[in-house]
Amino acid sequence: MENNMENNFESYEQSEQPRQEACAFQETPFQQEPPVQPEPPVQAAPKKKSLGPKLVALSLCCALVGGAAGGAGVLWYTGGQTQAPNTSNALVGNRENSVIALNSVDTGKELTAAEVYAQNVRSTVGITTSITTNFWGYQTVNAASGSGFIVTDDGYILTNYHVVEGASSITVSMYEGQTYEAELVGYDAANDVAVLKIEAEGLTPVVLGDSDNLNVGDNVVAIGNPLGELTFSLTSGAISSLNRNITMSNGATMNLMQTDCAINSGNSGGALFNMYGEVIGITNAKYSSSGSSGEASIDNIGFAIPINLAWEIAQSIIEKGYVSTPYIGVTVSDVGQQFQNYGLPQGAAVQSVVEGSPAEEAGLQANDIITHINGEEITGYAQLSQHIREAGVGGQLKLTVFRQGQTLELTVTIGETRQQNNG
Repeated sequence: MENNMENNFESYEQSEQPRQEACAFQETPFQQEPPVQPEPPVQAAPKKKSLGPKLVALSLCCALVGGAAGGAGVLWYTGGQTQAPNTSNALVGNRENSVIALNSVDTGKELTAAEVYAQNVRSTVGITTSITTNFWGYQTVNAASGSGFIVTDDGYILTNYHVVEGASSITVSMYEGQTYEAELVGYDAANDVAVLKIEAEGLTPVVLGDSDNLNVGDNVVAIGNPLGELTFSLTSGAISSLNRNITMSNGATMNLMQTDCAINSGNSGGALFNMYGEVIGITNAKYSSSGSSGEASIDNIGFAIPINLAWEIAQSIIEKGYVSTPYIGVTVSDVGQQFQNYGLPQGAAVQSVVEGSPAEEAGLQANDIITHINGEEITGYAQLSQHIREAGVGGQLKLTVFRQGQTLELTVTIGETRQQNNG
């Protein structure tokens, strides 16, 4: 799944463009996702994701998603009654949704890198895919590889969507040598998250941490399969930055954490751990140069998707069969310093408002600047996105808005969009 990127970058470039919500992904070397946008159109795997404007439909989740893998049989909609002539039949699916039982684990002791590895290597997996393509009428099969990690004891696995995008078959390899054929349960292409399922019981899942409880400088380790050959390798480093809005070559953006852990092709989809043995991110991208003699090399600039966002998406896919996205229905951008120099306040500048959205009902208008949420000052999109995600569907936010020299107080109720996308 690797593609060369523009300007010889294998992943992203920083941008001050208004955030657009939707994206396309590659493997590490990679690209990145978006902020706020109205959710992209529903697609069925393994179709490619679509790009679109970015709405603060946040939970950072914006885009396609996977429906839960089919379970039970189907029922005739007619209920088995005698049919009149010229009667059409419809099929209605009938299955029970999966339920995830959450158990708390004491992770109060700080561990060494060796201890983190020993505790978690059996919860990480290698992923190999086959991709069948048609080339001038001939079918060719290519292989690609990535990483993932087990999140439930009955075989649900989390990885990057770009690792399994377009795959005709997916094989999961365990540390002790077992292999399983995996099913793509669902995905959110815009956030580069995919959920797989293998038929296994009694597995050891990772312990999920809190990606909002991180500081720049915190030590972290990554476990993955760099180059698809150096299986179950550990690299170590630190959190270099939080809330990086990274722009991909296609213009889509993602809000990621930055790390100086060595992240290479094949690491995509692997777990990033803190030193308490908790997963705090999914590695998915890196910067790198073309290696030409006249160009400075770029080392140790990797990125990871915050686990709070990824797990929220995964839970929705597993339990509901779709991704439930909290949103208010606006496209925003940060107020740049040059505009602040002319007297405008910092905050999230509203570029457009979706008709009929919660934002419109609350009274938000284009060119408004959201300066505070629930009394807390914000600097732009990242904080707005976080507040929307934390409030959740049905929650309310009190917005302080700057409009043409006046300050207004508005209350918005978070709405929901559903992206259904069966793997």
